[in-house]
Amino acid sequence: MRKILLCALVLVAAEALAVEVAGVKVDERIKLGSGELVLNGAGLRTKAFFKVYVAGLYLAEKRTSTADVLALPGAKRISMRLTRDLRARQLTDALDEGIRDNTAAGEQEALKDRLAELIAIMNALGSAKEGDVIALDWVPESGTRVVVNGEAKGKAIAGEDFYRALLRIWLGENPVSGSLKKSLLGG
Repeated sequence: MRKILLCALVLVAAEALAVEVAGVKVDERIKLGSGELVLNGAGLRTKAFFKVYVAGLYLAEKRTSTADVLALPGAKRISMRLTRDLRARQLTDALDEGIRDNTAAGEQEALKDRLAELIAIMNALGSAKEGDVIALDWVPESGTRVVVNGEAKGKAIAGEDFYRALLRIWLGENPVSGSLKKSLLGG
């Protein structure tokens, strides 16, 4: 009887290791490089009443403000599990717009070439299908990596300032979605 109860508890604990957002399971912890990151928050991105993706923000430790997330050293991940098919152009236009909306003009100029690198990597994908997971990772030793369904694409893009600009797409003063920002910050 104890063995059955113990097995049931293990199964319940395993289920607790994932959060569900709009029917999509989001892992509570992930491995990135040699370390482990925890889910800071997760939420649904919608546009014109369409579900676009479920996003998750992973950090070394939980933070509840944009300033604290941006200042936190170490690896980070923003992941997007698509809830619909998207063309690469839709993804790159959204990234470009998000950076413009949340980055000062002078800083945009400094990021221009690196943003072009990111857009080239994303355009090489052609399209992404419902269920695909696109992650933007900050790995301090190498830079920003684009990972699609667990596979790195393109080369790493240098500069933590670039990754902070990417994070501000979701966490900045003019985020893609106010409710998604709140969810990513654990609200």
